[in-house]
Amino acid sequence: MQAGNLKFFTFAGKMNNPDLSLFKSRALSWANTFDICCCLDSSDYKDGFGRYDFLIAAGAKHSINCRTGHAFEALQLFYETHKNWMFGLFSYDLKNENESLSSEHPDLLGFPDLFFFVPEYLIAVDNGIPHVLLGDPSVLDVIDNHVAPSEPESEATECSQPLNIRQRMDKTTYLQKIDELKQHILRGDIYEVTYCQEFFAEHAAIDPQQVYLSLKELSPTPFSGYFKIYDRYILSSSPERFLCKRGKKLISQPIKGTAKRNPDAKEDALVRARFSTDMKEQTENVMIVDLVRNDLTRSAVQGSVKVEELFGIYSFPQVHQMISTISCELNPDIHFVEAIRNTFPMGSMTGAPKIKAMKLIDKYELSRRGAYSGSFGYITPDGDFDFNVIIRSILYQQSRQYLSFQVGGAITYSSDPESEYEECMLKASAMIQTLS
Repeated sequence: MQAGNLKFFTFAGKMNNPDLSLFKSRALSWANTFDICCCLDSSDYKDGFGRYDFLIAAGAKHSINCRTGHAFEALQLFYETHKNWMFGLFSYDLKNENESLSSEHPDLLGFPDLFFFVPEYLIAVDNGIPHVLLGDPSVLDVIDNHVAPSEPESEATECSQPLNIRQRMDKTTYLQKIDELKQHILRGDIYEVTYCQEFFAEHAAIDPQQVYLSLKELSPTPFSGYFKIYDRYILSSSPERFLCKRGKKLISQPIKGTAKRNPDAKEDALVRARFSTDMKEQTENVMIVDLVRNDLTRSAVQGSVKVEELFGIYSFPQVHQMISTISCELNPDIHFVEAIRNTFPMGSMTGAPKIKAMKLIDKYELSRRGAYSGSFGYITPDGDFDFNVIIRSILYQQSRQYLSFQVGGAITYSSDPESEYEECMLKASAMIQTLS
């Protein structure tokens, strides 16, 4: 495989249309009045696969909430019953349905293992123009007249209390865990594992909508989103696509490899150049590319799996990321929900070999992942879909006032524990800054 030169993401900078920016803010505020809503925002990034710039779904005409066991089968039946637009969540713990695995840590957030809904209203922004895809078209007038809390004429909202953000493990414990995982690599148990740690706050009173808007402003990304399921919220600035389907084609774009950006343009260009040829980062990336190729093979027309781009370098406000793109043609005998199941959880958040890596994740991590490192997105009436990876995301349980976010990195034989810790702190920086 050779490094490709395809550039699937281009970024035009911050939104330069104030009217559209205001519409998005008002639409989110309006949708947030419903018990269930989902917002997906490309943040002005363009790629070869995304269909809409912005989607917002509000209200639930039909919904499905499943525990691990037969959740994927239930989703397939739900889709075949309704064959409509639907938005939903796959939590990481669905791994226990695919393999003989378990999750031993307590669940402090309580997100569903699988949740999907057919919205009452669905609005899409395409080329700067809002379109109503579901619901009465007059809803655009309702949104236009809806005043978002961030606007000057809105009523003042109660200020959130300062948050006491803590780490589930201290640095010494983290470094020890990395050394223990490297021993498994030396023994040949695994080649790579994505190890994560949790930051959390108790008694956390926040305005989820405002936190999300602040996070998106600080860290605009192509797969950002806001998902409200009653009193549970996902506030995401994800840069990563898990899997999408366009016609007969499946596309996965795993991220493995991170470099901190330099505020000086010339120095940043040197950082990017060094990063693009870094052997350690390429080794991490190619291991996951091979894993994704193997996962896609289970759903593909024979011989159709290919690497469209290897080691692509993409720049975001805080970091440069190494992203590869793998695609295949979906076997017509395999339902698209089964294709999602065959690739879940995503390789970028597990490791290789995948099952052994997931067992070690549950053994050495100190927190339950739940929705973190799962995925949310949409399915269209004709069976196309697009799902992100829930990383760089704040999870919030409003009733319990429990807030959590996790960060991690790929551990290989060449990993330096101190460097891995610094990478975690870099990935956490936007969320910590937002919440501060």
